[in-house]
Amino acid sequence: MHLPQREMAPLKSLEREYPIVDSNFQQFCASHGIFSVEDFLIQDLYVLAALAEQHSTSERLKEGITQVLSIIDCQHQPWLNGLELLEDAEQNKHILSSGCERIDMLLQGGFHQGHLTELVGPSSSCKTQVCLKAASTVARVGGVLFLDTGNSFSPKRIAQFLISDRASKEGNHKVLQRVLKSIECHSVFDIFTLLDLLHQLKPNLISQTGDRVQLLIVDSISSLITPILGGSGSHGRALMISAGSLLKKLAHEHNLAVLVTNHMVSGEGGTHKPALGESWKSIPHVRLELSREHGSNICNMCIVRHPCMVMLLPIADTEASGNAVTFMIP
Repeated sequence: MHLPQREMAPLKSLEREYPIVDSNFQQFCASHGIFSVEDFLIQDLYVLAALAEQHSTSERLKEGITQVLSIIDCQHQPWLNGLELLEDAEQNKHILSSGCERIDMLLQGGFHQGHLTELVGPSSSCKTQVCLKAASTVARVGGVLFLDTGNSFSPKRIAQFLISDRASKEGNHKVLQRVLKSIECHSVFDIFTLLDLLHQLKPNLISQTGDRVQLLIVDSISSLITPILGGSGSHGRALMISAGSLLKKLAHEHNLAVLVTNHMVSGEGGTHKPALGESWKSIPHVRLELSREHGSNICNMCIVRHPCMVMLLPIADTEASGNAVTFMIP
C-alpha cells in the first residue's frame, strides 16, 4: 500500500491544521507509544479510548482520536493490485551491488531496492563490515545514509575498501572524496531519536553530492530496540513495530534498499537465536544469517528468508540448495 507523507509525519506537525491535536493530546499519545499518525494503525483503539476515559479531558481526547482516524481514512491511497506492484518493481526497484561478488551471486545481484534486509549474526560475524562494504560500493553511484548506533562507522575502512578495489586505483583520492561525501552518517543512540530522524527523512533523501539516496543502513537496529523491550508493557513492542514499518515504507516509497543489523541472543538449550523476538521476525522482507570462522576472515552467509527466492531445501542443506555462500571481506 502506498502511504502519503502525512501518515509519516509526527503528530505535532498536524496541530496547526487540526487544533484538536494539541500538546495535551500529543502528551497522552506519547505516554502510550504513539508519536505519529501511522502509530494509530498498530493500536487497539478500544483500549486507547478506555485509557482516554480515565483523564479529566476524556471527551477532547476521544475527539482527537476520531480526528486522527479521519485523517487516515481521508488520505490513505488505495491498495495496489498485483499488476501495479509488478510494474513498480520492474520500473522503479533496482538491485544494488553489495560490493562482494560472492554475496551478489547468492542474492541474485545484491540488495533489492524496496526491501528491508536484515543481517543477523553473533558479535564479530562481519555484519558491520558487510554494511561498510555495501556503503563504499553504492556511494560511487548514489547517496548512502548510515545511521550509526554504536560508533561503528569508519571512514578509514571505507578508504581501505576503495584502495583494495583495482577499479579505483586511478584517481583514488578523487574517488575517495566523492564516496565519503556521498555517505551521510548520523549518530543515533535511542529509539526516539531514530523515529524522529526517520520522520524527517522524506524531504532530505539527497546526498551532499546531489545524488539521490539509494541505500539506508541502520547498524544496529537491535541495540536501539532491545533496551525498550523489557517489562510486561506493550509500549516497547509498539515502538519497535513503528520503527520497522517506517523503514519499510521509506524503502517502498523512495526505492531505497534498507539494510539493518541484528545481534544474536541465547535461546533454549544453549542455542542462539536472533534478538528482538517473534514480533520483529516478520518485519524484514529478507533475513540473512552471518557467521565467521574462528580466528579467520572467512565468513558464511545463508538466506533464511527472501521473497524473490524459493527455498527448496531446509537450512541444514543450504550449500546444496544454493542458499548459502562463503566469502571474505579484505
